Order: sequence, then C-alpha cells, then structure tokens
Amino acid sequence: MDVSGPEEAYTEARNRMETAVEHVRVELSSIRTGRASVGILDSVQVEAYGSKLPLNQVASLSVPESTLIVANPFDQSQMGAIEKAVRSAHLGLNPSNDGKVIRIPVPPLTDDRRKELSRLVHKFTEDGRNSVRQVRRDVNDTLKKLYKAHKLGEDEERHALGAVQEITDEHVKAIDGLQKTKDEELLQR
Repeated sequence: MDVSGPEEAYTEARNRMETAVEHVRVELSSIRTGRASVGILDSVQVEAYGSKLPLNQVASLSVPESTLIVANPFDQSQMGAIEKAVRSAHLGLNPSNDGKVIRIPVPPLTDDRRKELSRLVHKFTEDGRNSVRQVRRDVNDTLKKLYKAHKLGEDEERHALGAVQEITDEHVKAIDGLQKTKDEELLQR
C-alpha cells in the first residue's frame, strides 16, 4: 500500500473494508431462508448459446408468492437448459415448466437445514471479519512505516492507529448486523 499520510490510509482502509462488507452481503444473499428471493439463484449458470450464462441473462425472474420464483425465458428453446441448471445448482430446488414459464417452488426449511445454513452464515461473516482485520493490519503496518520514516510524529501515529481501529470496529459491526439479520431470517418459521 502506497500512501503518503494518515488521510490516504483512512480512505484506503474504508474502501477495502467496504469491499469486504459488500462481499459478505453478496454471500449471505445467496443463502436460502425459506422465503422466495431471486437472489438465491444468483449462482445458477445456464448452458446456453455455447457458453455458461447467469440465469438472469436468459430469463426474467419474479417472485409472485413468498414460496415461488417464476423464470420467464427470453428464448423458449432454453427452458430445458434453465430447468437443468436450477436442479444441478444444489440449492434444493425442483423447477417445473408449463410450456411458457418455469415455476421454482421454494420448500420450507427443515430444522437441520436451518442449522446447517446458520453455520454457513457464521462462516461467511467470520471470513468477512477476518478480511476487515487483515486490512487493519495492512494499514497499521503502513502507518508504522511512515512513523519510522519520520513522516509522522508519535502522537500522529497513535491518533492514526486509533482512527483505523474505529473504522475497523464500524465495519465489523456492519458485518455483525448482517449476520444477525440473516440468522433471524433463517430461524423464523
């Protein structure tokens, strides 16, 4: 990291930590909570036109009910490929088509599956917290190098390290909030 002062270090820390929080947010959106959401299909790749495409590029997705996702293919000839892709995505979903649209019912979660998904939520959020802490370590190392190179005074360094810790705490708290929200969604019946 190449920064010339504390303000640049804070900006760098915020940007990298925001990226880590956003990554956790995306990971958590792919975890099924028993309620239908098009986000759970983000990882589905459809074999179409000689390559793999994200599902949302070959069909429009909607949620008409809390337990149903409907995929309306842009090209009707892709219906079989879309069904196959959803089935093989290991999401526990079983799509069916009526010749016009593909209906993807979202079954209720079992207690065991809820616990398994909760462990996955905790893993993703812990990985996110570790990423944020790694950014803190990188930024603190840079600030210490600036101090050793006499570009920062002792008080400035102490203040800068404290400010980086505050930024870190803010982002870890955001990740904790994401975890709490997702756990509540999972444990609701």
